[in-house]
Amino acid sequence: MKSKSKKMSLSKNQICVFLIVIFLVVFGCIMVYSASCYSAKIRYGNQFFFLFKQIFGVLLGLFAMIFFAFFDYHLLKKFRFFLLAICVAMLVLVFVPGFGVQSYGASRWINIFGISIQPSEITKFALVLFLASYLSENHDKVKTLKGLLPPLCVAGLLCVLVIIEPSMSVTMCLAFTTFFMLIVGGMSKKHAILFSGMASAGVPFLIAIEPYRLKRLFAFLNPWKSPQGEGFQLIQSLYGLGNGGMFGVGLFNSRQKYLFLPFAESDFIFSIIGEEFGFFGATLLLLVFAFLVFLIFRIALSAKDRFGCLLASGIAIVIAVQTLLNVAVVTGSIPPTGLPLPFISSGGTSVAVFMCAIGVVLNISKQSRV
Repeated sequence: MKSKSKKMSLSKNQICVFLIVIFLVVFGCIMVYSASCYSAKIRYGNQFFFLFKQIFGVLLGLFAMIFFAFFDYHLLKKFRFFLLAICVAMLVLVFVPGFGVQSYGASRWINIFGISIQPSEITKFALVLFLASYLSENHDKVKTLKGLLPPLCVAGLLCVLVIIEPSMSVTMCLAFTTFFMLIVGGMSKKHAILFSGMASAGVPFLIAIEPYRLKRLFAFLNPWKSPQGEGFQLIQSLYGLGNGGMFGVGLFNSRQKYLFLPFAESDFIFSIIGEEFGFFGATLLLLVFAFLVFLIFRIALSAKDRFGCLLASGIAIVIAVQTLLNVAVVTGSIPPTGLPLPFISSGGTSVAVFMCAIGVVLNISKQSRV
């Protein structure tokens, strides 16, 4: 009787995760259209330009999610080095003329057969797969500094390749994901404190060596000092959130999307959500994300082996870290840096890869111990 009840509970977890993700991507499509319809019509002559791209990413992600929900996650271990090698190759290709695509001074995309792919989005989950594999096989070694070197070297290589694109935000996401996965994997407290100190010293250094990062930092500290320059985006984002009040101005009624707020459909879509649905709607959305992360961690705890537990935990960590970083930027809690809101922001690669990861979580839940 107890075993039957547990199976039903796990089944409910799978259904809840699936329904939450479907809700998020559908809501994301609606918000991408709302945030981009005007700018897309002005720039591309088609108000559905970003919506169609988002729908394509969602459909691709849906097929990937269903496939990996039935694909034995243990087999992924065999592909961890191959996937890492592919990611490293793609991260290098962003700098190769003919393959790399530049936008706003950054080389973060590659063009393959007319389709733009952002390798860093795939890299996050390739790193999670590698870390889950290594930590599950070397539980005792990770308590020593020598045992931590392989995952730190791999994560360090990926961070270096991403930071020179440049993409400070994704680098932070990779670093935080590595740090928290190492803690979950059994890293000692003294090593956790050591790496926290090193990271605290490293972030100011990375900001200082790039003039544009220093400008963003100063704009964060006092955006009104350069309201038409580096502080413009943050000010417009805060205008949107403030205009939303408690319950918002209503769906499709945002004012900031009329070319006031740059990247309204992608990195700053949460500001449009706050404007149209208000503090109440924005908070409700964050609670949905929190519940999704909670469910994935719950699936991780019931996984039948250490690898499944760490893999699900890593996916939950990526979703949590990226959501928090995105919202922190939009609300002016940390210096501006581009990072999409999972499942919501415009970006076919991002939404497809996140849905693919959810498929892996569903398979872990399907094989959970009873």
